[in-house]
Amino acid sequence: MPLAIIAIVVGLVLLVWSADRFVDGAAAVARYAGMPSLLVGMLVVGFGTSAPEMVVSVMAALEGNSGLALGNALGSNIVNTGLILGVVAILSEKLNPIRVNSKIIRRELPLLLVIGGIVGVMLGNGALSRVESMMLLVGFFALIGWTIYDGYKGAGAVDSKAADLAGLETVGQACASKTISPLPLTMTAGRAWFWLVMGLVILIASARLLVWGAVTVAQALGVSDLMIGLTIVALGTSLPELAASVVAVRRGEHDIAIGNVVGSNMFNLLAVVGLAGVIGPIAEVPSAVMIRDWPVMMSLTLGLLVMAYGFKNRGQLNRMDGTLLVLAFGAYNLWLGSVVY
Repeated sequence: MPLAIIAIVVGLVLLVWSADRFVDGAAAVARYAGMPSLLVGMLVVGFGTSAPEMVVSVMAALEGNSGLALGNALGSNIVNTGLILGVVAILSEKLNPIRVNSKIIRRELPLLLVIGGIVGVMLGNGALSRVESMMLLVGFFALIGWTIYDGYKGAGAVDSKAADLAGLETVGQACASKTISPLPLTMTAGRAWFWLVMGLVILIASARLLVWGAVTVAQALGVSDLMIGLTIVALGTSLPELAASVVAVRRGEHDIAIGNVVGSNMFNLLAVVGLAGVIGPIAEVPSAVMIRDWPVMMSLTLGLLVMAYGFKNRGQLNRMDGTLLVLAFGAYNLWLGSVVY
């Protein structure tokens, strides 16, 4: 098992590093090819920075570890909402509370709840078929299409919300706002292609290493693949969101901080679960998913909506809100721990 633990650590480090390199290369190649900044930010960077969750779940599905794939998606959403937004809200209080754009309150958060509800209905019958998974993917591409249309409608500017909805996670590279400029061409075309290919190769290899290590540890401890996906893998693949949200708040880009999480959660439910389900339909969804994990994910999302809407301080996430989110995340992990031990 020590070798498997090393594989998990090395896999996670390489996963995050290679995803960043892949995004750098892909974005530069797209710019050299004349792709508009809007599409670079929303599609190339958006897809690329969400690669950790997607590639890990795809590799798990290919190897028949559907529990790990599903746990990674649901667990990442729980980490994003409970831990990442909670920590960011607590830290940002020193400057000012996180301001939540009214559009995010009116449209994105309710839409995320609807998407979560649809996934719950699909999983509620105890299985996830290939047809249902394809429906999730269709919904994802419809969302991307609507986001592109909405972005172009806004006078061709790259809207931070639009980029975030596409799964944008690396704020330092985002084409997202007035204070964060479009991706510059800081590398030659040859170097861009090198990092595009090499980043993708390392990304796939590190995901394979991570999945092997996670499954080996799960078998050695006698816990399910689902449990490993909900904890170690979910936390590791969510590291880009944590870094992105912290940087965004420090730069005063509050829309990106919360939009980053909302967009990533949509991506996980539609694209990650959908793609993994198409590759390997889940014949039997663990009962714990609908009893514990899905309700916790939905409760955190609903709680975020209530906090963002607010009463006295409408449209803000303050330190108290952040503390409640972190406490909820901690309680959930204690629940998971009680199941294991």
